[in-house]
Amino acid sequence: MIVELERVSRGYADGQREILALAGVDLRVPAGQTVALLGKSGSGKSTLLHLIGGLEHPSGGRIRVRGQALHELNDAQLTAFRLRHVGFVFQFFHLLPTLTVHENLLLPAELAGLAHRESLARAAALLEAVGLDGRRDTTPDRLSGGEQQRVAIARGLMLEPELVLADEPTGNLDSDTGAQVLELLLGLTRSRGTTLIVATHSGDLAARMQRRVELRDGRIVADTARAGSAAPAVAEGGA
Repeated sequence: MIVELERVSRGYADGQREILALAGVDLRVPAGQTVALLGKSGSGKSTLLHLIGGLEHPSGGRIRVRGQALHELNDAQLTAFRLRHVGFVFQFFHLLPTLTVHENLLLPAELAGLAHRESLARAAALLEAVGLDGRRDTTPDRLSGGEQQRVAIARGLMLEPELVLADEPTGNLDSDTGAQVLELLLGLTRSRGTTLIVATHSGDLAARMQRRVELRDGRIVADTARAGSAAPAVAEGGA
């Protein structure tokens, strides 16, 4: 298993009370699977994605990714783990506006200490794969939303992570552009055997994934595999 969660909870302080975003979630994801975390706003799907990616600390429970116990790591250790092993694609792209497309791709490689020649080769291959090799010297403000998301996908794959996490990756795009971006994301991750977990409220997007994990009020209420794909590792989770 590449992802293993055991009785994971996450609470947030709101004045004198605590809001429980996740309540005792159990989840196991095998390597190479594509998973949709489905639910309405406030269901806990983004919080769950952030915990899997080491962007937040759990309030309780255990989280293992690639066998590493994330709940035992400090912030610096989580940062190093994310850089090397997890790729992120966000709804609002998060590209650095002062850097060109090419420089946005090279930045994580530089932070990870990847050899410059290897960085250049990977960036060139990814820009060609996402159809933006002719825009390498363009800054993000000169790109359309779909083009910016293509750059974000390429950046997320730059260090060849075993796990890619996408939070509403088509939520800021029109339906046609969103469909194209989803096809690209699925195609690139599947060709590399990468595990892909997507948080979304879109049933259409979820239908393209091998597995649907539905959340409501911080709990997993359904966990189903798409017809013709492997059965989910856990039928249901949550308290």
